[in-house]
Amino acid sequence: MATVGMREVAALAGVSHGSVSHYLNHPDRVSRELAERIQQAIDQLGFVPNIVGRQLRTGSSTAIAYIAPDVSNPYFATIAEGVEQRAAEAGLSVFIANSNRSRRREDAYLELFQQHRVRGMLVASHEGVEDRLAAIRRRGTPSVLVGQAAVSAEQASVSVDDVAGGGLAAAHLLGGGRRRLAFVGGPLGIRQVADRLDGAHRAVAAVPGAALEVLPVEDRTIAGGRAAARALASRLPQDRPDALFAANDLLALGLLQGLVSAGVRVPEEVALIGYDDIEFAAASIIPISSIRSPHEEFGAAAVDLLVAAFDDPTAAGHRVYAPELVARASSAPRVAR
Repeated sequence: MATVGMREVAALAGVSHGSVSHYLNHPDRVSRELAERIQQAIDQLGFVPNIVGRQLRTGSSTAIAYIAPDVSNPYFATIAEGVEQRAAEAGLSVFIANSNRSRRREDAYLELFQQHRVRGMLVASHEGVEDRLAAIRRRGTPSVLVGQAAVSAEQASVSVDDVAGGGLAAAHLLGGGRRRLAFVGGPLGIRQVADRLDGAHRAVAAVPGAALEVLPVEDRTIAGGRAAARALASRLPQDRPDALFAANDLLALGLLQGLVSAGVRVPEEVALIGYDDIEFAAASIIPISSIRSPHEEFGAAAVDLLVAAFDDPTAAGHRVYAPELVARASSAPRVAR
C-alpha cells in the first residue's frame, strides 16, 4: 500500500501543497472553508502527519516525557496525573514510561526520548541519575528530577524533605511510648530511603533508652512487606520491635497484612507507620499512619519548572516541600497498664 503524503491530500482537496502545510502547522492562518476541504481529504485518504519530521523542520516539539520507576505504585501514578493535567494546560502532550526500577530500562527510555526529540523530561529515578541528565542537558534537552532533591545547582528538582519526614515518623512512634523501633526499607543506597532512615536515627538518638533496628528489604512493595512481617513474626514476642517505620506505604500495607495473619496485634503489640500517604493507607482494615508528601503537587510543579527551562536553559529551580504527619489507628499510643 502506497504511503499517503501531503501532495496527495493537496490534490484531492484541490489546494496547494503549501496550504496543507499551513493547515497542519498553523491552522489559525487557514480560512474555515479551506480547512474543511483539507480535513475532508485527510479523513478520506487516512493521512497521518509525520510529527517527527515536522519537529525536525521547526526545531521544536510539543511533547515531554515522564519516566517513573514503578507506575503501579499509586504515589507515582498520582504524580503522572498531575503531570498530564498541567502539561495539557501548557499545550504539551506527555509520554509516560515505566523503568520498573531497572537502570537498563531507564537508560533505554532516556535515549529513546532524546531520539524522539521531546521538549524535556521529568525523571523519577530509582537511583542516581544526575550525571546522565547533565549529559542530556548539554545536548539541549532540559529535565526535572522528581521526588529527589538535586545535588547539582544546575539540575532542576521537586522533592520533599525526607530527613524531616523520617524524623516525624520516629518521633511519633516514640511519643506513643514505643522504644524498640525498626526501620523497614531499602535498598539503602537510594537517597530517599537513606534520608528517611537518617531522620529516624536522629529522632531516636534524642530519646534515652530508645533503639532503632534496620531491616533492609530489596523491594518496597506489598510482597516485600509481607516477607519482612513473616521474619518478624517468627521471633519471640520479647525479641520483636514494638514499632515499625516502613519506608513507604506499600511496605506498610504488606507488613500489616503479614503481622495480622500471624496473629500479631497492631497497634497493641507493634505500632506501624508508613510513608507517602497513598489512598490505600487510609482505606486499610486498620488505617495506617503515614508521612504525607504533597505528591499531588509534584507533577504540576515539575512541569512548571520544565517549561521555565524552555525559555532559559540555565534556570534550575528547586522546590522542596515539607512533610506532614497523618496519624491513624495503626500507631495508636501504647496503653498504660
